[in-house]
Parts: sequence; structure tokens; C-alpha cells
Amino acid sequence: MSERGQLLLDLALRPAMEREDFLVAPPNEAAVAEIDRWPAWPHHGLILVGPEGCGKSHLAEVFAKKTLARWGDAASLDEAKVPDLLASGACIIEDLGADSRLNETALFHLLNLAREQQGHVLMTARTPPGQWGLSLRDLSTRLAATPLVQIASPDDVLLRGLLVKLFSDRQLAVDEAVISYMLKNMERSAAAARRMVAKIDNAALKNKAEVTRAFIAKLFRTIDPSDGAVT
Repeated sequence: MSERGQLLLDLALRPAMEREDFLVAPPNEAAVAEIDRWPAWPHHGLILVGPEGCGKSHLAEVFAKKTLARWGDAASLDEAKVPDLLASGACIIEDLGADSRLNETALFHLLNLAREQQGHVLMTARTPPGQWGLSLRDLSTRLAATPLVQIASPDDVLLRGLLVKLFSDRQLAVDEAVISYMLKNMERSAAAARRMVAKIDNAALKNKAEVTRAFIAKLFRTIDPSDGAVT
């Protein structure tokens, strides 16, 4: 692989993450409404649940900008970090339910402190709390009482808009034929859309090619189905 080819794979992409960049459609309308509703939340917490790539982190980023929330994740949460996480009055805990090493006591203390201080905790997960395998009954009870919003898999309208946005984030202008071909020949998920656009971008840069329907059709025949191509 050439030095330039290696560089293309190592470059970090900064996607557009402002509220106006978020594509609102029926699968995510309820989640967007709840984020927009802050600070008039009736509860100290909110759980966003949805599949990989559905926009949970984007909405968390919007929430962070509104609240100056501090970030944490399930795998690294511990009791010593709880006061600092809520120092601004709001915090975000991502990827709950994805790691069996979750410190359940720490999360329980965090939720208690948020209630005591009138703070807010935004939590993201791929599955509802009932599927996390929790052993601390008090935490299970507390989470069961916390509002939960489900983000569904993207419908045709949202997936089409997401593909356009992902290409735009990479400064790639594509025509309708490209988007239509991809919708017919890829796994219908946001995660697959992100993987496929990244591969298309890298291949186009490496080959100094325009992103056309013909280019993508040829590329799809070489992509592992696990990455999202179903041709």
C-alpha cells in the first residue's frame, strides 16, 4: 500500500454534529423531541435506545452542547468519578448494556446524585435496561422508572437522507442514481450506511475516481457482505 493509501485509511473524519445536521424522520422523532424539550424534563434522566449508527451519539452531542454535559461511558464508570461527572449539572453515559463490567453501584449513585442536585443524566444503549443483565435490584428499579425513548431502524426516507449526509460530511457530491443503487443493494441499517460510505470514499480517493453508479456497482462486488453490501 502506498504512503498516500495508508494515510487515507488513517484520517479521522469530523462529521456534522449540530442540531440542524440531524435528520428527523418518524424513526427518531420522539428522541429528537425529548432532547429539544430539555430543560423541561419531568425526570432527572433519559435513556436513548437504538441500534448501532442510529444517531444516539449525535443526539448526545447536541445535548452536551446545550447543557455543557460531561461525558462518560459504561465501561469506565466508577464511584469516584460520579461527583465530577455531574459538576456541570448534566452528564452523558454511553454504551450501557454493552459491557458486563458495568459498575452498577456507580450508576445507581450517579442517578441518585442527579435527583438530589436536580441534575440530568442522558444514557445511551442498544437495548433496554431489562436486557442488561443487572444484578442490583435498586438500580433496575430506578432505571425502570426512567423515561426511555426508542430510536427505530431507518426507513427509506431517513436512510436516503443519511446517505446524502454521510457523503456530504466527506465533501462528496453524488447524484440520485448513486443513492438509489445503494438503497437497493446494501443492508438497510445506519451502521451499514456509514461503513459503505467510508469504503466508497477511501476507494474513490485511492483510485482517483468519481463516485458514480458504475464505480459503486463495481466496488460493491468486491466488498465483504459483513460490511453491508448485499449484491
